[in-house]
Amino acid sequence: MTPIRIVQVGAGGMGRQWIAAIARSVDTQLVALVDLDLKVAAEALAEAQLSGVRIGKSLEQVLAAVEADAVVNVTIPEAHHPINVDALFRGLPVLCEKPIAPTLSQALSLAAASEVSGQLLMTSQSRRYFNNLAALKRGLASLGEVGILSTEFYKAPHFGGFREQMQHVLLVDMAIHAFDVARYLLERDPVSVYCEEFNPRWSWYAHGAAANAVFEFDGGARYSYSGSWCSDGHETSWNGHWRINGESGSALWDGENPPAFELAENSTNGDQSVSRDAAQPEEINGSLAEFVASLRTGEVPSGEVHSNILSLAMVEAAVRSADTGQRVLIDDMINEAYGTALEHEAIPSVADAMRAWSHPRAVLGQSG
Repeated sequence: MTPIRIVQVGAGGMGRQWIAAIARSVDTQLVALVDLDLKVAAEALAEAQLSGVRIGKSLEQVLAAVEADAVVNVTIPEAHHPINVDALFRGLPVLCEKPIAPTLSQALSLAAASEVSGQLLMTSQSRRYFNNLAALKRGLASLGEVGILSTEFYKAPHFGGFREQMQHVLLVDMAIHAFDVARYLLERDPVSVYCEEFNPRWSWYAHGAAANAVFEFDGGARYSYSGSWCSDGHETSWNGHWRINGESGSALWDGENPPAFELAENSTNGDQSVSRDAAQPEEINGSLAEFVASLRTGEVPSGEVHSNILSLAMVEAAVRSADTGQRVLIDDMINEAYGTALEHEAIPSVADAMRAWSHPRAVLGQSG
């Protein structure tokens, strides 16, 4: 098939990874690169050994010179909302780096903008795309009803720069990956969370490098997260270590290797742990492949904005709980964000779309 012609916005560190991913794929072609610093854009293309790619400081500028089919947004989170809206209303579907927006209210605005424009807006939750994670999900049927999921995440990265000064650094910058994978595995919606956040005495972060959170999901399952970004020794993988217990047994996944299943002796579900599918692209390559497939088939991707908002809601609710010391209901966060979104929406048709929702929670399905 003809490759999907892509305009990428953002040529920084993560942007260069996306340039490489787009160049590797036989299904995509980078036709333009947007960055406020044209020198940075030119250097990124030279590093990737790409020629014939238009560069410019805005979508408007490059789209006057090239034809495109889609946009990949790799800017800082604060720029996600305006760039996504600009692209959507220019008739272009968007694949946006996580988080889809820096706040839940802006994410709701983007969901409505996607509806009004009729264009796909997908978040790249790149840590959903691991073949061994897919094997874990396929095998969950052998466990029967799932009661408990848990993630242990212990790393000790010295990033330097802004991360070491961030408020809620672990919850905001990293935990969304694990929270999103919990939704992916359970295929259920989060109901509430209680979270405690703290900073060990030896932490080189200014705030909140460690946290413990317990989420309740529809149906009663509990998901517990325990993590730290200042834990030297016996570090977990970047995906964390997972344990899942159901009525017929348990599963373990170390975040890297194939999962292990152990079923109860009286289980009648059958061991599905040996199920294997053909290897699929992983991490951002997987996000890009699903985005392309969705554009070609019309199938709704797992990171579509209406669903992905719930992963962002889990983060905001965990932060609220850590700040207040109280259990927080996800629906309360969504209702509050809905009011803020309506108050600040600048595009009348987008505001009308949000008002047309019978309830903001009604449009945020549990499809993944």
